Amino acid sequence: MKPSTLAAFLLVLLCLSYFPQGSMAAPGMCGLKCGMRCAKAAVKDRCLKYCGICCAECKCVPSGTYGHKDECPCYRDKKSGKGTPKCP
Repeated sequence: MKPSTLAAFLLVLLCLSYFPQGSMAAPGMCGLKCGMRCAKAAVKDRCLKYCGICCAECKCVPSGTYGHKDECPCYRDKKSGKGTPKCP
C-alpha cells in the first residue's frame, strides 16, 4: 500500500471515530443522553437509573423523551425479570 493511500485511510478512520453515528453514546455521554431522555419522566430518579444501566450495556440511547427505541435495538429488547421493558 502506498504511504499516501495509507495516510488517507488513517485520516478517514480518525474522522469516523471522532463523529459518533446516530444515537451511539460514548461512555461519558450516558449521563447527558439519559438526562435528555428522562427530562419529562414522572419518576426522574428511577428513569435515570435504568437509562444509565441500559446505556452502559447497549452503548446507545434513543433520541427524544419517549419512543424511538428502534434506533437502539439492544435498548429496546432489554427486559426486566417480569418481562416488561427495562429501559425507559
